[in-house]
Amino acid sequence: MEVIVKLYSSYENEIDRFLNLFFIQNLDSDAEKNVHHKEIPKNFHYSLLEWQKKYQNPLEVVDIIGTFIENNDKFKINMWVSLDEGIFINVTDNNVNELIRYIYERYPW
Repeated sequence: MEVIVKLYSSYENEIDRFLNLFFIQNLDSDAEKNVHHKEIPKNFHYSLLEWQKKYQNPLEVVDIIGTFIENNDKFKINMWVSLDEGIFINVTDNNVNELIRYIYERYPW
């Protein structure tokens, strides 16, 4: 079961700025926990207005959702998550808690 995260923006470099923040925050938090984590990809730059990633482990999307919600006032982007094929949920301040709770209940690995 793959979970898909999509980011959309009408502004160039917004997705790039957000993803750089996300990867840097994850590297910092993993270093504090002494957990080995992948480095930021070389030539990491997304000037596109859309970005998508498929996650094999559904629980991994919680990190990017949390970073998005904590910083959504700093970026002009929208996030959509697909837990079931062909159905996307817009991640907002109003539904993020229920969405994260549902992910942990559905995939309690």
